[in-house]
Amino acid sequence: MNSSILPLRRRGNTMPTRRENDSPVMAIQNEMNRMFDQFFNDPFTLLSVPTLRSVTDFMPRIDVSETESAMMVTAELPGMEEKDIQLTLENDSLIISGEKKNDVEEKGKNFHRVERSYGSFQRVIPLISEIQQEKVEAKFRNGVLNITLPKTPAAAKQTHKIEIKSS
Repeated sequence: MNSSILPLRRRGNTMPTRRENDSPVMAIQNEMNRMFDQFFNDPFTLLSVPTLRSVTDFMPRIDVSETESAMMVTAELPGMEEKDIQLTLENDSLIISGEKKNDVEEKGKNFHRVERSYGSFQRVIPLISEIQQEKVEAKFRNGVLNITLPKTPAAAKQTHKIEIKSS
């Protein structure tokens, strides 16, 4: 059993929880998983799905968590500035997009190893609860973007503790 993906089910939606490593094979697997998830969640977006990206393209790492009152998203965006990042709420999803630019042109160098990545990116995070859109806050500091998405009062009250009885 693959322990890197644990499905979390809420209101019919599935949100994968991952602990990713830096393996190029895992990057390809994760990209294929993302494409299948996008297709089966909304098959009409197939025409807008980009082709399989190179494993060296920039894709920020994210953490998604929640409390009774809010969802939180943290994205690692090293080397970026606020002006290079766009956030939108659309169709019950948070969309983080932007571009990490290589601002230094390297002429006359023979590279032996290139590990840094640049390029445009888009992360679509399904929202598993109803959100108060006008109260969403985003803070960016030291290359880390923290987004707080407060739940609606009705969504916050959906938590119900179930007592477990011995038989």
